[in-house]
Amino acid sequence: MSDALAGCRVLVTAGPTFEDLDPVRFLGNRSSGKMGFAIAAAAQRAGAEVVLIAGPVHLPTPDGVQRIDVRSAAQLHAAVFEALPADVYIGAAAVADFTPAQVAPSKIKKRPGEDGLDLHLVRTRDILADVARAHPRPRLVVGFAAETDDVETHARAKLAAKRVDLIAANRVGIPGSGFESDANTLLVHDAAGHVQLGPAPKTDVADRLVALVAARLHPDPR
Repeated sequence: MSDALAGCRVLVTAGPTFEDLDPVRFLGNRSSGKMGFAIAAAAQRAGAEVVLIAGPVHLPTPDGVQRIDVRSAAQLHAAVFEALPADVYIGAAAVADFTPAQVAPSKIKKRPGEDGLDLHLVRTRDILADVARAHPRPRLVVGFAAETDDVETHARAKLAAKRVDLIAANRVGIPGSGFESDANTLLVHDAAGHVQLGPAPKTDVADRLVALVAARLHPDPR
C-alpha cells in the first residue's frame, strides 16, 4: 500500500473540541485523537500528502504529516476550509454539536442561594455536511459516527443526511473500543451496505480504512 494514495491530498480531522464556558471551564468529550492520528499516519504511508487538523490532544505528530492545532468547533471549521481543496476528507474528530451562546469573561462563581446553573447552548456549524457540499467537493468524503446505541441505524441516517460517501461508525462507552482505547471496531457504511474493520488495534484499523479509501478512488477495472 506504499503508493496507493500517491498524488492525493488527504485532509484528516482528529480529537475532541473544547467549547469554553469561561477562562477556567469548558465543555469537551472523551476523544483521545488516536484513531484520527492513526488514519493520518496510514494515509502518509500510502503516499498521500496529509494535512491533520487536531483538537486538544497530547499525541506526537505522525512523520511526514502537516499538523494544524485548534481548540473549538468554530476553529476546526475555519481550519478545514482553509486547508481545502483536497482529494479526500476524513472527519474523525469528535466535534461538539453545541457550544455556549456566550463565554463568560471571568470565572463563573457560585452565588449564595443558587442551587444550579443554566447554560444556553447553540448549535455549531456542521463541518461534515459543509465539506460534502463544498465547491470543489473532495472526491471522497468520509465521516465518523460515534454512538452508544443503535449504531447502524444512526450511521445510515447520517450517511444519507450529510450526503457523504462513507460513514465509519463505532460504538463508544464500552471497554476496549472507541474513545480513550488503543483498539477499535468500525462498521464502514456506504449506499450498498457495510464492511467491518476490527476489532483490532487502531493502527491496523486505520490501515484497512485507508485501503478502502484507496480502492474507492482507484477501483479495479476488472
